[in-house]
Amino acid sequence: MPQFAYTFEGYDPAIHVRASGRELNISPKAAREICNEVKGMTLSKAISFIEKVETMDAPVAFRRFKLKVGHRSELVGFPTGSYPVKAAGRILGVLQNLRGNCEFKGLDPERVRLIHASAKAGRVVKDYVSRAHGRSSPNFHVLVHVEFVAREAQ
Repeated sequence: MPQFAYTFEGYDPAIHVRASGRELNISPKAAREICNEVKGMTLSKAISFIEKVETMDAPVAFRRFKLKVGHRSELVGFPTGSYPVKAAGRILGVLQNLRGNCEFKGLDPERVRLIHASAKAGRVVKDYVSRAHGRSSPNFHVLVHVEFVAREAQ
């Protein structure tokens, strides 16, 4: 069994709460942009935002990986965005796990603010597609690690 570590440094179990999703089969591009969007939000606001993304009511701004991504008129301040429904569903599960961890530690989930949100590439699942004349083309799937650390606001 692999031993995963968090990228957040300075974790104090008395004041911080954390949750992670390991080797999620989602787009690393979408996961990174969702994590950047929810970082700094309160936990309840982040969960409601992810639920809106999942129902395609709110787009996520794609700030770094924006080539071949359409413009969204709903976005304010940045034109390029998308509705990453699959990634939003998996990240929503991690955020609900974080809410459960808050309740277990005795913290108020309404006052908890996300101070760290990261998505990084994990293991690569290698697959090949058969082509003509006995050739094949790679069809690799990059799995994603998603981490959240939160702290109760004073």
